[in-house]
Amino acid sequence: MRHLRPDPVPEDLIRRVLHAATCASSPGNSQGWDFVVVRDAERRREIAAVIGDAVLPVMPPVPETGDATRRRMLAGAHHLLSHLTGVPVWIFVCGAAVYPPNAPSADWIPAALYPAAQNLIVAARALGLGTVFTTFHALPEKRIREILGLPDAVRIAVTIPLGFPARPFGPVKRRPLDEVVHWERW
Repeated sequence: MRHLRPDPVPEDLIRRVLHAATCASSPGNSQGWDFVVVRDAERRREIAAVIGDAVLPVMPPVPETGDATRRRMLAGAHHLLSHLTGVPVWIFVCGAAVYPPNAPSADWIPAALYPAAQNLIVAARALGLGTVFTTFHALPEKRIREILGLPDAVRIAVTIPLGFPARPFGPVKRRPLDEVVHWERW
């Protein structure tokens, strides 16, 4: 959901989606995640400006023809990018190398953070909240890190805007199961 209302999200709902995120699996149950939740209006404006300045210039235009799913996704991304200041909550899914315990490696960070982000997104949808998995932080990461005061060892894996949907959820379009499932062998 890339169309979000600017209405505040109650802290109880934010805590519920964060709790769901912390129920995710992680390598060796390492639980190497941290979440930076940004609700302060001035900090949200600052983040929106940094993301907009970095991402809008490189965002591909919405094609007039071609794959309808891609057109909708790009149109939604453009909408979100042009309404960043209206996002009521930003959640940055972060973590440091904590696994394996005897030789922590950054290679394992995504194995903990992506499932946590997915749990958060699924819980948000179940609670009637809109979110989307983004990497908006990637281009302006240095400045985002400064705004958030992240320690050097911590990485941002996912940037999640969170809010109440401004439009109804649509059906998800996925490839048919028989195209992606292989029984017993490829």
